[in-house]
Amino acid sequence: MRSNTVEETSAGGIVVDFSRADRPVAVIARINRAGRLEWCLPKGHLEGEETAAQAARREVAEETGVEGSVVAPLGSVDYWFSVAGYRVHKVVHHFLLSATGGELTVENDPDQEAIDAAWVPFDELGSRLTFANERRIVAAARTVLPRYAP
Repeated sequence: MRSNTVEETSAGGIVVDFSRADRPVAVIARINRAGRLEWCLPKGHLEGEETAAQAARREVAEETGVEGSVVAPLGSVDYWFSVAGYRVHKVVHHFLLSATGGELTVENDPDQEAIDAAWVPFDELGSRLTFANERRIVAAARTVLPRYAP
């Protein structure tokens, strides 16, 4: 049944406001298929010929309103889920970004999946994020963050 498997690639990231002492990160909230609220890192599909890093910048800006520049790769997460009779294998490439401008909002999300956005102090991300695989990305960011903080 290999024909019922779809491969998807996405990118996103942890966009940090390094100008603040608590190094807040822009995260989004959405309602999942079961109707539950999920807090997660902004991410989405690559478009056209863009690289994963380019897609991460675009997705972060679209879903949070915050512009950022990529400072380091944080690794990838892959997982499986089912939708509409298909098994989906998704790979998400994550990056650490430094916030460079913009204003926190979900109004520019073209898919209108994000229902809220919030600045969360970096040290509180682990307790805010819904998914364990994203909490592992935060752990990876914690190890590289000191190298990029001004």
